[in-house]
Amino acid sequence: MARWVLAGMALAIAGPVMAQETPADPPQRVRNATVYGNEACPKPTGDDEIVVCARLNENERYRIPKRFRDPPSQASADSSWAQRADVAMEAARATRPNSCSVIGTGGQTGCTQAMLRQWFAERRQQQQMNSGIPGAR
Repeated sequence: MARWVLAGMALAIAGPVMAQETPADPPQRVRNATVYGNEACPKPTGDDEIVVCARLNENERYRIPKRFRDPPSQASADSSWAQRADVAMEAARATRPNSCSVIGTGGQTGCTQAMLRQWFAERRQQQQMNSGIPGAR
């Protein structure tokens, strides 16, 4: 008895679904559009096109895109021109003479200079760490 009731319910649910016609072909073209304020969404040019609209506020029409609105990172914004130039010079150092590298002509001649630069950088870092300790100078 329960089987007949379940079978009848399944036919009652599936009947309308089976009676519907299947669409011939899905749309071949999808067009994305952004509209502002109360503008109307553009109409499809044919039956084989779907138009998807994104609606933004009117005050967003002439704004700079969000990915360009954010300010640059704090490290580069707060650094001086001299610090940024030093970073650029350090990045290009491997291809220059006196670079202590196997890249470029004369690269092997700068190993002593590289050791001295590293020593001074470590010394500056140690002084910065000790500057917060009273009597460490």
